[in-house]
Amino acid sequence: METIRVELFGTDTRVEKAVQQARNLSVSKAAVLIVGENGVGKRTLGRYIHENSGRASQPFELVDCSLPAQEVENRILGHRDNATGRFNKGILEAANRGTVVFANVDCLDEEFQKRLHKIINELEDYDIDVRLVATTTKNLSKLVGAGRFYRGLYTIFANNAVTIPALRERQEDLQRLARHFMNELSGTESEDVEIDSIAMDRINSHYWANNIHELKQVISSSVSNNSSLLDESAYESSDKKSVNFMSEDDSDGVRLMSLKDAEKLLIKKALIHTSENRTQAAKILGVSIRTLRNKINEYRTEGSSYFVNLR
Repeated sequence: METIRVELFGTDTRVEKAVQQARNLSVSKAAVLIVGENGVGKRTLGRYIHENSGRASQPFELVDCSLPAQEVENRILGHRDNATGRFNKGILEAANRGTVVFANVDCLDEEFQKRLHKIINELEDYDIDVRLVATTTKNLSKLVGAGRFYRGLYTIFANNAVTIPALRERQEDLQRLARHFMNELSGTESEDVEIDSIAMDRINSHYWANNIHELKQVISSSVSNNSSLLDESAYESSDKKSVNFMSEDDSDGVRLMSLKDAEKLLIKKALIHTSENRTQAAKILGVSIRTLRNKINEYRTEGSSYFVNLR
């Protein structure tokens, strides 16, 4: 059985509450929704629930719902291999008596959300018994209100929501985890590795958009390159001032946009990235909350659909 290193979640009271909630819920069959930003440990907490339940010896299956829609559907429901003709079981069947995690559940195709809701309600008819866990970076209640997530599917998970706070909001955990990863990745035997105070100030002031995952990457990069945690190169891929929301193959065609449209797209992506938290989006964009509010009102007045529907 895999050991879940729950201590890595931290000692912040909100984190301890989340882990305690997960522990209490693990003994039941209730579906659970785990909410938090990218990289805070939602999937690890999902596995923790499984490992502390009566299903620990049974299958544990996970599907990333942000993958292409057909791939996700095949993974959940099963599909026939065109080359061999062999039918591959879906995870709902393969994990019978165990646990299934729908990671990034908000990314499910909207039509498939309705089908999945119906299928979940009929599982008992097929003698399938699975514990359901879903993870999301979004406020699903808002998405339901905006007609972007199926209410029936939401109600399955809504009663047992566990929230993991962002790493930047818990300074003591941030510092402890930084020391832990520095120790782990550098192979230092000392359990209390020291980090230069100036470097720690840099760590404390960084935005950490991808939380624990990003922190480990930055420290790994520093250790691998034998460089200091003050070195810009270790942070350059994740610095809040240069977050790359627009990839080379961005379907919105940013290279053909006017400056004004590019600004609108960047603001939209910042809001999506932060689950429409305006304060966090403003921090990422490097503007005041007042400036962001004025821009949103401007785009809303122009009739831009995303901003019109923004709560």
